Amino acid sequence: MDNLTADQQFDQLKLTLPPPPTPLVVYKPFLQVGNFVYVSGHGTVKEDRSLIIGKVGIDLDAEGAKLAAQQVGLAILATLKANLGSLNKIKRVIKVLGMVNAVPEFERHPFVINGCSELFAKVWGPDKGVGVRSAVGMGSLPNNMPVEIEAMFEIE
Repeated sequence: MDNLTADQQFDQLKLTLPPPPTPLVVYKPFLQVGNFVYVSGHGTVKEDRSLIIGKVGIDLDAEGAKLAAQQVGLAILATLKANLGSLNKIKRVIKVLGMVNAVPEFERHPFVINGCSELFAKVWGPDKGVGVRSAVGMGSLPNNMPVEIEAMFEIE
């Protein structure tokens, strides 16, 4: 990682954070408990606040869904940055739960969620940026989003 900070690593990716999502129902998108930060399920929010929508296996293929998962990762980063001020305050990724809105025959859920996991590994490195993970299929997700991801982090 060439001794770059997480914020510097992110800047080198030349990606843009969407606006941090704001709750439309009753929940907190971000909650700090001690040295841990919990981030609620985030969706595919783009820079213009619109959503990537569609069911994997019908509207999106595995590659398109992986890009959607990266977009969810960007939304999570936006929430972290908005609440912590800097990605540098994250000590490590603890857990990622990725949910894929897919047809029953779709079996590449881990490949899809790699879109988010690979982003985190690029920001915080292959050790601190990778935690435990689950990648599961769902019959549907809110607003017909292809991916929803929640995560837990340890902070400095």
